[in-house]
Amino acid sequence: MRAPFRIGEHSVEAGTRRVVDLPVSILSDHTPVTMSVHVVHGRRPGPVMFVSAAIHGDEVIGVEIVRRLLRARNLGQLRGTLLAVPIVNAFGFMNQSRYLPDRRDLNRSFPGGPRGSLAARLANLFLEEVVARSDFGVDLHSAAIHRSNLPQVRVATSSRRSLQLAEAFGAPIILRSGLREGSLREAAQSRDVEVLLYEAGEALRFDEFGVRVGVSGCLRVMHALKMIPARGTRENRVRPMLSTGSRWVRAPVGGLLRSFRNVGDAVEADDVLGIISDPFGEIDIEVPAPEAGVVLGRSNIPVINEGDALFHIARLAPRDDPEQTIERLADNLEADPLFDEDEII
Repeated sequence: MRAPFRIGEHSVEAGTRRVVDLPVSILSDHTPVTMSVHVVHGRRPGPVMFVSAAIHGDEVIGVEIVRRLLRARNLGQLRGTLLAVPIVNAFGFMNQSRYLPDRRDLNRSFPGGPRGSLAARLANLFLEEVVARSDFGVDLHSAAIHRSNLPQVRVATSSRRSLQLAEAFGAPIILRSGLREGSLREAAQSRDVEVLLYEAGEALRFDEFGVRVGVSGCLRVMHALKMIPARGTRENRVRPMLSTGSRWVRAPVGGLLRSFRNVGDAVEADDVLGIISDPFGEIDIEVPAPEAGVVLGRSNIPVINEGDALFHIARLAPRDDPEQTIERLADNLEADPLFDEDEII
């Protein structure tokens, strides 16, 4: 029998699962706030993997992905340990806000410290109690409010292992993304823990396609790490597209935007992505695609100011066909027995 898994002041026996509440702070009205970690500690040895969501409190799609992941039947045959944190930033989640009450971005506050700001203390708690105890992690995100993202996995440019696991995850597109100062991925790498960052959908909304890609992807990564058996984990038969770079197209003027392209659409250089008009209908300004690629993300709000980010275009290798890749992936997910009618939002 494996030794118990220890986290905080708690101990989880092998072959069991338990929700552990780690104290974060006490609110001004004396209400305690905790960070809840669902620990699934397998009977047999294996890697420790964490899956986290809602580091940005309004990015709720990851919360639903974690909920469904914890219901997966093959977790009963788990090798190693799964640490699932559906809500890292409880403050932002309760307030439907990206940020903490002190207006700090938690994903720019790592590694933090036990005597710093609220953001620094929460970042340090998550890093020490969850990330540092893990061998690998998947961090779940969505686009910010009034934007949407095509399901995508972002990996560090220098990690071959992360790239292999990103391919196993099976999102439509893999984007090589450098590490940002103060981010979870940067702090994790300093502890020799590699992290995949999954992006899909938009803030404060569920996106069924993005949720299904996320759940299936987490299970496939766990299978690739030999944590769960193949049975119950659908093989990904769609090769993800690999982006060689991306850029945002920004508004040349302010006004009202009529978008002609959605996430996942393939575009050629100079294709019209949308038109910006003034409220009187006297001026129409076309917004052209600067180069060929796929729409990775876009703004969903028509009221814009000059300089606003409108469309995120990812460059692709010549072999990649965005529309065919996404269509085949959607067909695979529809046929996946993991998602019965009870799981449809």
